[in-house]
Parts: sequence; structure tokens; C-alpha cells
Amino acid sequence: MNYQTIKVRFQEPICFLQLFRPEANNAMNDLLIEECHHALDVYEKSASIIVLEGLPEVFCSGADFKGMHDQIVSGQQREHNPEPTYNLWLRLATGPYITISRVRGKANAGGVGFVAASDIVLADETAQFSLSELLFGLFPACVLPFLIRRIGFQKANYMSLMTRPISVEHAQAWGLVDAYDSKSDSLLRKHLLRLKKVPKKGIVRYKQYLNQMDDSIDKVKSLAIASNKEVFSDPCNLERICLFVEKGQL
Repeated sequence: MNYQTIKVRFQEPICFLQLFRPEANNAMNDLLIEECHHALDVYEKSASIIVLEGLPEVFCSGADFKGMHDQIVSGQQREHNPEPTYNLWLRLATGPYITISRVRGKANAGGVGFVAASDIVLADETAQFSLSELLFGLFPACVLPFLIRRIGFQKANYMSLMTRPISVEHAQAWGLVDAYDSKSDSLLRKHLLRLKKVPKKGIVRYKQYLNQMDDSIDKVKSLAIASNKEVFSDPCNLERICLFVEKGQL
């Protein structure tokens, strides 16, 4: 497929999905979310492993503030709809495949959502993770259900309140990262050598079992989406976003 914001290659039984918006610091926009959904539609039945990757220096920087700013300034601002993003993370967390995030560099805000929705998180020594939303009067409403499920309530609360990045060492100690190494490509290969031996039917049954054991991310979906819409429609918060884009000021 001729995607504009992602790169996809299939090496049976593995689908490699790279977030690829180098001109926008790998920020998330509507098209990126749509194309990720399309890639999962195409490979959901055939892939037993989905590998998410970003750029060498940034995995994903979160929401596309520059794109939001340009819409506001041009008077073409569209209604904010976080549901496709939440649904994408829900698919990654509960879908009939093993989801692996390979993180290099920065994972911020929504980037942490991709990470927290993954079954396995691998990283290199440059990886760092942050939730910067409160600096703008926002909060990570859609990220938190996945993050809390992965690392627990208080650690997710601490990350949200402090807004500063945590190192890969901290991330592993907290359970956000499963393994890291100076060379994440070799680390990924070692994991894939083992994981690709697991039969697809076994993965499907196992993920279904896990989803029945813990359905929290599905239960709180409506609350997360409503809260996200509320903070992203607040004029004061939008003003802070525009100020940051135009002048780099918080």
C-alpha cells in the first residue's frame, strides 16, 4: 500500500509497522491513525506478531500540535475525535497477535499510549518516556487506562503529574519496558526468533483469555474519550498549544 504516514512490510508471520512522519517529529494525526487501522485490517488474520517502530531519535511525540495550530489559525478547526486513536490502542492490546513496541529515543504523550498498549516493549539505551499533557492544561485521558493496566495506578499518576521524562532504566524497573540493550535491533531479533514459533491459534486463544481476565480498558473507553474531548475543546488549552507552537513557550 502507498501509505503517507507509516511504512509497512510483511515478513511472515511478522508485520513490521513503522510510524513515519519525520517532518512532524513523528507526531500523531488523523491520517496516521487511519493508516494504522488499515494496516491492521490487512494483516490481522495472517500476522501473528505486530512490531511497532518509530524513528531512531523519536518513537512518537504524541498529538500533532502543529497540525492543530494550523487548523485553528486558518479557521478550519475540526471537531476533536479521540475514539479512532483509543480504538487503535485497544486493537493493539487485545487483537489476535503479539504486539511488540521497539522504542528508540522519545516516546511522549500518545507515544506512551502505543507503548502501553503493547504486549512486549523493547528499547535501546536512548529511550525515554514522558506524559507532557498537564503542562498545557490537558491530561492523558486515553493513555491512562492502558498505562495503569501495565504499570499500576500510582506510577502512572506520578508520570502524569511530573510531566518530565523517565529513563529507560526507570521504565524497565516500573514495568513499562520489558527489556533494553544498546542494540535494540539484535534484542528484537532474539525475541522474534522465539515468538514466531508460537502458533497463531495459540496466540488468539491466549489473548482472548487475557481480555476476559482484564477488560478494564474496554470498560473505561467512554469515560476516557469524553474526558479527552473536554480538555481538547477548552479554549485556554488550545491557546497554550498555539503559544507553544508559535513561540516554544509553555
